[in-house]
Amino acid sequence: MQAMIEKATIGDHVFLEDGGEEIGAVRQIQRTELVIYVEGAGDFTIPHDAVRAVHYGKVVLDANKLEPRVLSAAQAAHANEINENAPDRPETD
Repeated sequence: MQAMIEKATIGDHVFLEDGGEEIGAVRQIQRTELVIYVEGAGDFTIPHDAVRAVHYGKVVLDANKLEPRVLSAAQAAHANEINENAPDRPETD
């Protein structure tokens, strides 16, 4: 898996699942880990074994290998994206 990190580039989009919603972007690439920015939550260090795939400008993480705080931040970023894209509802009296 460590070789997979070497395929990542700064700015790659980060996902919890291939074909899912983007949760952030790669900020730094280190020998055994990535630093990613999660929208609305800040930077997180991701160990190489939590990276499932790197391809086409995407980094796909293995949710089962993420620390709970990273997973929680990623899920919150996804929820915020859904709320931002939801159509405005008319106000009711």
